[in-house]
Amino acid sequence: MTHPHPSVGHIHLRVADLERAIAFYRDILGFELTQRFGTSAAFLGAGGYHHHIGLNTWDSAGATPPPAGHTGLYHAAFLYPDRASLGAVIKQVLAAGITLDGAADHGVSEAVYLRDPDGNGVELYRDRTPRDWPRDAEGGLQMVNAPLDVDALIAEAATP
Repeated sequence: MTHPHPSVGHIHLRVADLERAIAFYRDILGFELTQRFGTSAAFLGAGGYHHHIGLNTWDSAGATPPPAGHTGLYHAAFLYPDRASLGAVIKQVLAAGITLDGAADHGVSEAVYLRDPDGNGVELYRDRTPRDWPRDAEGGLQMVNAPLDVDALIAEAATP
């Protein structure tokens, strides 16, 4: 039996402050606010899609992030189309005073890591084309965790 190829449709996060979360995902990461449900939920998307991110305060208004060392979301990853777009969003993140938790060249992609206002892990990345992915002698994928030159990415930032 053949199964259809699944893909990730969206993430839905519990947040402490809806307006603060909207501002982060809309104003800093570049998603568009597509719908609100009063003061307790909002949905944001990109490229005309109904939503890639759901945010709600239904049972988390004013709450604190979960403590380190517990289960839960490690990070949500957001794919940008090219180096210039990734550089532009990194520039926006740093201009907002948000620090990066890390950065890596994985061979298949280039990524930076940070936290949203509620402490959720966020990865911002761009993929390389499959023909440029590192492979072993048998053609198997050989991802790496090498240093990433963030300054070079920012230098390629797309200008609005």
